[in-house]
Amino acid sequence: MFEAKPKPRGALMRRHPLTLAVLAALAPWGAAQAETELATLRVTSNRDAATLGLDQPSSGASRTGIAARELPASFEAVDSRTIGERGDYAVIDAITRSTGLTGVGNNGNGGLSFSTRGFSGPDSVGVAENGARLATGAGTQTYPGDSWGYERIEVLRGPASIVYGSGTVGATINAVRKAPSRDASLETLAGIGTDGLVRLGVGAGGSLGDYASYRLDAYGRHSDGERDLGASRGGKLMSTLRFQPRSDLAFEVLADYSDQRPERYWGTPLADGRIDKSLRRENYNVEDAVVRYEDKRLRARAEWQASDWLTLRDEAYTLVANRHWKDVEQYSFNTAARTVDRSDYLEILHHMQQTGNRLEAAVAAGRHRVVAGWDIARVRFRHVNNFDFSGNTTVAARDPDHGSFLGGDLTFPKFRTATTLNALYLEDAWQAADRWLVLAGVRRDEADVSRRALVSGGADLDKKLAGTSWRLGVTHRLTADTSVYAQASTGYDPVTSVITLNLANRDFSLTRGTQVETGIKQSLGDGLGEWTAALYRIDKDDIITRDPANPSRSVQGGSQHSQGIELSAAVAPGKHWRFEGNVSFLKARFDELREDSGADRAGKRPPDVPEQVANLWSHYRFGAWQASLGVRYVGKRFADNANTVVLPSYVVADAGVAWRVDRRTTLRLFGRNLADKVYATNAYSNNQVILGEGRRFELVAEMKF
Repeated sequence: MFEAKPKPRGALMRRHPLTLAVLAALAPWGAAQAETELATLRVTSNRDAATLGLDQPSSGASRTGIAARELPASFEAVDSRTIGERGDYAVIDAITRSTGLTGVGNNGNGGLSFSTRGFSGPDSVGVAENGARLATGAGTQTYPGDSWGYERIEVLRGPASIVYGSGTVGATINAVRKAPSRDASLETLAGIGTDGLVRLGVGAGGSLGDYASYRLDAYGRHSDGERDLGASRGGKLMSTLRFQPRSDLAFEVLADYSDQRPERYWGTPLADGRIDKSLRRENYNVEDAVVRYEDKRLRARAEWQASDWLTLRDEAYTLVANRHWKDVEQYSFNTAARTVDRSDYLEILHHMQQTGNRLEAAVAAGRHRVVAGWDIARVRFRHVNNFDFSGNTTVAARDPDHGSFLGGDLTFPKFRTATTLNALYLEDAWQAADRWLVLAGVRRDEADVSRRALVSGGADLDKKLAGTSWRLGVTHRLTADTSVYAQASTGYDPVTSVITLNLANRDFSLTRGTQVETGIKQSLGDGLGEWTAALYRIDKDDIITRDPANPSRSVQGGSQHSQGIELSAAVAPGKHWRFEGNVSFLKARFDELREDSGADRAGKRPPDVPEQVANLWSHYRFGAWQASLGVRYVGKRFADNANTVVLPSYVVADAGVAWRVDRRTTLRLFGRNLADKVYATNAYSNNQVILGEGRRFELVAEMKF
């Protein structure tokens, strides 16, 4: 966790064909190395690096530390260099360039909501930072919002309950921080762009005395936005202090603060089921609307290598999230009168604190790398709202008079919860033979939820939920450069966020997901690049449906499935060219689902799920310059279970030009949505959609010392 591990010798051999020859030639000299000092020989390639990171540790996918090439699962990492080249300064932008991921974020779910492999939302696609997840409350995830200060962002597709617990049947995203280093470093970023965009970032690291080192990252942004009430801003400070008195013992303290105030935009109403392009720049919220997410995080970690075969780790933490919404959120377009009817004048506040500890032991015994751990957390959540809201207003569809928030309904605390989360896990990476690796794991999660009403007439509840998940996979190295794998895994999602469990769902258990997957991972010769392919099927059972004999009664017994294929590649075919791309095809359907009307939705596709997603980036380098072009395609989606409201497919093209002024300074010019496409990223309701950003440009200066 605290020391960068050297690359395995096999990985070095794959870098270039000359490397193998050099190592073979120098091998007989090893014994005489103490007496003879050899000149350094460096072998380089004329190509830019084209890699998917197959030789990097898959920290977000397995706690055993095996490389991505060995992992019997679909795993992808987007590193900071790639993020910088593409200008993906928001986490959601960086993630939605990866294979099969689309964003379904809005202010209601905190913006960090994704769809992949047929499953959508914060209760199916988890988000973590350095392996630690803040529990999802009321379907909301808000942190981390920006990619500055992170070394890479990892995606483990399919059930991830072995590592992260419930709410991860679709995938899990893990942001890995830049670590402290004793080597002094300083990096800065400054950008200006369309609609008054300004962003600033500073990162610094270095030593403090003989035993300590640090890392600080600060970032801030502001934009006036492309529509009324479109202003947004945010800032954060990330800090890490490491103390390492001995090579086998290290301590870290991490303290972070983030304050985000996103655009106060809740979507655009559909006109007769379609997007009206003339409404693109309109915002129907109130003038005094509020959207704010504040996160505070404090963590302390220790790692002790007790012996050659045993390493002990412990991490204690407290994570705090405060959120505030004050908006009018529902809009309906009257096409005849050219007006918009507004409703749902909502004010909501979340006060959430999660305090926990994870104790872990890693054992290296022969061909086994075993990790066993205990994860415990206490989560306190208080929900403040005006859910007895009332009020409706009508405004013009063009240039509306926003007005003020209707304050007739009081906002006050309605309920609080206290949840204890306990997990025990065991994982073993067994090198069964020289070319065979077996990865097996099991995890038991238990949640004890206590909900107390804070208003008269409210009802209390106490509920215990539990689930056991497992993963079994095999990786076979056909050659030094080619691996094939197969795996089966299970996971579970809650029917609603566990820590905000309500009375309507008190009698339901966790839903169950089962996946089978097979794939291939390969490095191409002579540094040409890397590619992967995965074929999978996921079945999810016990989703909420209606009793066929009594449609007014909700029961568990519904089911859905998805199956598909995913391809990704990074290739450098010549000295100047580099390409990165991915494509996914899937089929997702409800197998059994009835709604309260009695309508049968079997055979329908779940909402916000595209069946085709593709990304392609091309880079051409000439001297100190690089030109890049990126294209993203997202297929047709539906806004409802009945598949009657269609969100059309879209293609968005981005471009960038970079000039390396000197070894420390790089200037970048980005153009986004070059064709100024009007498109919906996801549906907020059956008749309201979130529109993607229009054409914009940005000039960025990067400096590294």
